Amino acid sequence: MRIGIHTSTAGSLEKAALKAAELGANAFQIFSSSPRMWRASIPDPIAIRNLRRAREKHDLYPLAIHDSYLINLASGDETIRTKSIAAFRSELERALAIGAEFLVAHPGNSKGQGVEMGILTFVNSLAESVRGLNTKGLKLLLENTAGSGNALGSKFEELHVMREYAGKLGVDLEIGYCIDTCHCLAAGFNIAEPDGLKETVRLLDAILGLENIPVFHANDSKGALGSRLDRHANIGEGHIGAEGFRRILTHPKLRDKAFILETPEDNEGDDKRNVEMLKSLCDS
Repeated sequence: MRIGIHTSTAGSLEKAALKAAELGANAFQIFSSSPRMWRASIPDPIAIRNLRRAREKHDLYPLAIHDSYLINLASGDETIRTKSIAAFRSELERALAIGAEFLVAHPGNSKGQGVEMGILTFVNSLAESVRGLNTKGLKLLLENTAGSGNALGSKFEELHVMREYAGKLGVDLEIGYCIDTCHCLAAGFNIAEPDGLKETVRLLDAILGLENIPVFHANDSKGALGSRLDRHANIGEGHIGAEGFRRILTHPKLRDKAFILETPEDNEGDDKRNVEMLKSLCDS
């Protein structure tokens, strides 16, 4: 299985890859720039070359990039939407230059305009972001959310409609999904229990298609079932628990997915412990 973790690019892209390998991961996720800044440039070609060499040497596949927290392609505020489109196009350009397989994005927040209009705004913004780009080799993954406030994507149907509308609008970008375990539980999907996991996997397959979900974010949840609280916990220390993750990781329909950690590092060594925990649960 592919077990990964989000690593820092502080210092260089190569260091992010080497850190993932050091922790025992064989996949990883990064921010391609500061997640709290609008403008960023494409990394130096030498930095990109070194990253690719490190990935090849340590068999680090796939690489996912998570987009900036500032981006809201569903915003009803035209100033924010315009800035988000430019920033997201920049994310696409960096992901393509770096050679990432996936770009993970939150669908955005539809405050002030309702869910349907928010989805339409998101898709139209996505179409503007992609226009004129050759996106071959990159897949956008829409991530499910915990459902707090006006955040889109806590319902699988919303994610499905986004992908469907993008296709109808001729958006030239391959689109799939990234499913976050913490967000699932917080949104009301009881993946911590056997029957709840079975039903959630059934819904994922029926609504999104399991073949369209290459990546899971593996995060335990500090919030309880249906809490709408987006607070990640270390594996086995939240409301999903070690046994819940054992069932998720060994589910026969999920064995071919990449599971990438976004867990907190409250104490030194938490990152390595989380990787080792996932690996041990996969093999049990």
